Amino acid sequence: MKSLFLIFISFSFALAASSQDFHLNLFLGSSNYQGDLQAKRYTFDQAHLAGGLGLSYDLTQHFSVRGSFTVGKISGDDKYGRNSVRNLNFSSMISEGDLDLQYYITPLGSHSLTPYVFAGIAFYHFDPYTFDSSGNKFYLKPLSTEGEGFIAGRSNYSLTQVSLPFGAGIKMPLSDNLNVGLEVGFRKTFTDYLDDVSTTYVDESQLLAARGSKAVELSYRGDELKNGSQVYPVAGTGRGNPGSKDWYYFTGITLSFRLGNGLLGNGNGSGAGKNAEWNCPKKVL
Repeated sequence: MKSLFLIFISFSFALAASSQDFHLNLFLGSSNYQGDLQAKRYTFDQAHLAGGLGLSYDLTQHFSVRGSFTVGKISGDDKYGRNSVRNLNFSSMISEGDLDLQYYITPLGSHSLTPYVFAGIAFYHFDPYTFDSSGNKFYLKPLSTEGEGFIAGRSNYSLTQVSLPFGAGIKMPLSDNLNVGLEVGFRKTFTDYLDDVSTTYVDESQLLAARGSKAVELSYRGDELKNGSQVYPVAGTGRGNPGSKDWYYFTGITLSFRLGNGLLGNGNGSGAGKNAEWNCPKKVL
């Protein structure tokens, strides 16, 4: 993923040098997820810091194409949710490269505030981990906590996958070459394992034989609770909800710097040009 990021940055700046319709975009905000350990569809509970960098290219006064690289962290913990008996938790870094199309409802710069929507495609990498009761860090995929890779019908999940980003935002031009905004972007995934929780518990003895005692320990952690059950759940007992895929999302502030006097920065609608409607001086009678 780091190599892809370097290639993306090098290629993007090479393109920017040959055109004046590019914008350098910065993002700073929060990242979060919705899944088996975080039931709320959208919340700032258990959110983490996220940041991103990218470039956009003006196609018309209403459309632009944008490429970005964003990094954030997601996590979930049963102690904050409804299934405290299960006592599971996880964390994971999310590294994402995406390409999307933005549609400005009004030409950027023609009003003091410009709303927009976007949609596209992204590649992202995640790797869920947790800490045992002694504070030691363990990545969860190799432990196959639900029998992935050795139970029939449960294949291993990939740590690098495709998601569909979409969302909305609003921008305000501060000058001909600078815009500030607020954006909310959701990512539809095709996995239920961002949190390493999806289906049912597998037989304890099978899990022990296939992946060892640590896999058993971190598959069910109710026995760590003061009043929790010390008995490992019977195979087939529900551990997650396989009928609902996981989501992740970013919320934050954007800064956009126009690289040169391009298509939309010449008073026709992108930057806060001299002819921008919201910035026009009133006529004196």
